[in-house]
Amino acid sequence: MRLTRVVVTGGSGKAGRACIRDLKEHGYEVFNVDKKKPAEELCPSIQADLADYGQAMDSLAAVERGPHGVDGVVHLAAIPDSRLFTNSVTFENNVMSTYNVFEASARLAIKNLVWASSETVLGLPFDIPPPYLPVDEEYAGRPESTYSLSKIMGERMAEQYCRWDPDLKIVALRFSNIMEPNDYEKFGAFQGDPNIRKWNLWGYIDARDAAQAVRRALEVKIKGAEVFIIANSDTVMAASDEELLASAFPQVPVKKSLGRNETLLSIDKARRMLGYEPEHSWRRQQS
Repeated sequence: MRLTRVVVTGGSGKAGRACIRDLKEHGYEVFNVDKKKPAEELCPSIQADLADYGQAMDSLAAVERGPHGVDGVVHLAAIPDSRLFTNSVTFENNVMSTYNVFEASARLAIKNLVWASSETVLGLPFDIPPPYLPVDEEYAGRPESTYSLSKIMGERMAEQYCRWDPDLKIVALRFSNIMEPNDYEKFGAFQGDPNIRKWNLWGYIDARDAAQAVRRALEVKIKGAEVFIIANSDTVMAASDEELLASAFPQVPVKKSLGRNETLLSIDKARRMLGYEPEHSWRRQQS
């Protein structure tokens, strides 16, 4: 049976707004749970602090008590950066909110979860070079910040929840730097100095493509805990990959032949398992 009713946590944020729009356009009934009141009321919303277990359970249960229950949960709510709050606050908020959403979903027998992990678990800002390029999901996470540590803790929790319940699916999407179309006007400032964006291998993800990935992750028929890198198919740079790598990572092995501006955050697994294919690019936006 096709999914119809989905709760999106963090639906008031950049990725959340795009996700809600995309799900609604594809026929889903969507509910937003967020500590922040949405600037635009795209769907029914509940304000809740998900770092508090009671509020997490109550907000999901409030939707679950509807006539059709909850088919899936998309957990995007988090402190999105290490530099916004103290490390302990960032870690506690992100780990506890993820645990609370996982636990409340388990108690309510919701079997389909998609959540926002992060590209940062790959080793950003790559002061220590990656083991190879393009980076992918095959090497162990290398968190270099408290924010990144909170995300890899979520990935480990997902593995254990899925071990406890073989019918459960929890998909972690390691989103690259999320951009809305109006952010593309800033890309010109990157072009004079490749080091400005070296920190994430010159990657990005259009919010609309992030939303596409979420929908495809909800719909894919798999079980267990899976992790996918989600980035656009190109870089933020006009310079070629060959030029960028020669300048920044001359000693790092390159695993495959690369196109001129091909992403260095491999999306091959997402393409293969989710059917994900980016539809938007800053290059088309500015052409």
